[in-house]
Amino acid sequence: MFSKALEFIVGLFVLLGLAALAVLAIQVGNATFGNTDSYDLTANFENIGGLNVRAPVSIGGVRIGRVTAIELDTELYSARVTMTIEATYSELPIDTSAAILTSGLLGAQFVGLLPGGDFEYLADGDEIELTQSTIQLENLIGRFMFSGPESDSE
Repeated sequence: MFSKALEFIVGLFVLLGLAALAVLAIQVGNATFGNTDSYDLTANFENIGGLNVRAPVSIGGVRIGRVTAIELDTELYSARVTMTIEATYSELPIDTSAAILTSGLLGAQFVGLLPGGDFEYLADGDEIELTQSTIQLENLIGRFMFSGPESDSE
């Protein structure tokens, strides 16, 4: 009788451990379930660096959406980023700007939005016109290393 109870407790413990691992995997993967109300915006960037699909879209550090697609715009030869924004944040001014930012020194990249002051709002399918591409560390280092000393002409 004692061994049956012990087997049951061990089995229950293993099931709880597997459930905890599944919850952790969902949290780390940033999975979303169900149909949440949202709308799509697009933006063109000259260089997206290491931006990936499912990267966060945020305003002031608060996640308001995700990157859902990245493709090459063959007319402009730039990266076209499609973002899905939660409907709760539907009042983004039409002059909102988008920049590709990095969380921390070597962190993951995300799209940061900076709302403007216009009274018209972006709608589903609109394009964010004002964009800032990612800053490439290699280019900054190259400019610093190979730029000559600046002369003071006073």
